[in-house]
Amino acid sequence: VGKTTTTLGLGSTFASLRGDCVIAVDANPDFGTLGERVPRQTSSTVRDLLAAAPHIRRYSDIREHTSQAPSRLEVLAGERDPAASEMFGEEDYRAVIDMLQVYYNLILTDCGTGIMHSAMNGVLQLANALVLVSSPAVDGARSAAATLDWLELHGYGHLVERTVVVISSVRPGSSAVDMNLLQQHFLERCRAVLVVPFDEHLAEGAVVDLDQLRPQTRSAFVELAAMVADDFPAASGRHSGPQR
Repeated sequence: VGKTTTTLGLGSTFASLRGDCVIAVDANPDFGTLGERVPRQTSSTVRDLLAAAPHIRRYSDIREHTSQAPSRLEVLAGERDPAASEMFGEEDYRAVIDMLQVYYNLILTDCGTGIMHSAMNGVLQLANALVLVSSPAVDGARSAAATLDWLELHGYGHLVERTVVVISSVRPGSSAVDMNLLQQHFLERCRAVLVVPFDEHLAEGAVVDLDQLRPQTRSAFVELAAMVADDFPAASGRHSGPQR
């Protein structure tokens, strides 16, 4: 439905507009493609970072395991070996986040399709907010609604209320779904809904470059970033500013 593309579009937008470090992590146990959507600067994966944990002392040690897009978004790739990637569970995910949060203020996780996978328990427990991606089709909307139902039934109702739903548009003319009704359906349960228009560059499934997007697509990702940022926790300590 476009969740990896949404992760890259949102993460790249944040990285291009913020002055701090932003990273996206591939937590998909089934051949995650996040690492293939930015220029590869390393063959390292989440598994390699975990193995190097005892030697991580500074940001440059982490940077050896990430690839960086032109937007400054860094990506930590997932395993391409299905046997190895299936072993990436909750404890592994928590260990990765423990390392990354020392050096990155904003961490995006590209999840797999299986909400019952072990790593998802760690993702949901550590998440500040969720971005749920749906296609503008009846079956896609039903799957997204079922995900929200599952979250509410398993104690994550607070995340449902803070969820931003992204409707990832298909090629114009290929869907007869009433987009206004679809948006209203999700707005009854979630914090915000945004439609990302179809874009030929994103449809290629290759490296994502913000400069190659249509103006309306890039504007949509800026709006999505603003929606997500609206729910950021208040800054404290040396990062806090004057109250307005």
